[in-house]
Amino acid sequence: MKKLLLATCFLMAGSGTLFAQKYMTRTGKISFNATAVHSPEKIDAINNEVANILDAKTGDIVFQVLVKSFKFERELMQEHFNENYMESDKYPKAEFKGNVANVGEVNFSKDGTYNVKVSGKLTIHGVSNDVTVPGTITVKGNALSAKAKFSVVLKDYKIEVASMVADKLAKEATITLESDLTQK
Repeated sequence: MKKLLLATCFLMAGSGTLFAQKYMTRTGKISFNATAVHSPEKIDAINNEVANILDAKTGDIVFQVLVKSFKFERELMQEHFNENYMESDKYPKAEFKGNVANVGEVNFSKDGTYNVKVSGKLTIHGVSNDVTVPGTITVKGNALSAKAKFSVVLKDYKIEVASMVADKLAKEATITLESDLTQK
């Protein structure tokens, strides 16, 4: 009985170490701005329901977002975004799966801000492309903040811009990511 109890305690301690290397959230934030330079109105939206997990040991990182969770200033823009551009019923989520290339340079046990390079596959509108973006990871206690800002070319994801809105909608969207993760 003592051996069983000791073995159970050892396994629990070992699994705690494994889990302690994972950071997660379901309330990350992604925003985008696709406003053309001379547009009379803003084309931007925000999504505060982003799932994100980071494995501090391997650097593996995943972001997932439901496309319909993007909120626009005007309801009609949101409707056009989901029906005409993103086809949200057909492609309900966007996802990034990749790796923090220089995860070894991040000291997860020391508070500070670390510059990182993240590479992987970004899937939007059913199309996956390789991307590499710079970002930061800020360590504070048992929590992390991850931030990145980058651009995507809409046609690279087969997002067609109708000619009647070409003066309002940019050919590139600027994506801003902010995610506060806690240790699990």
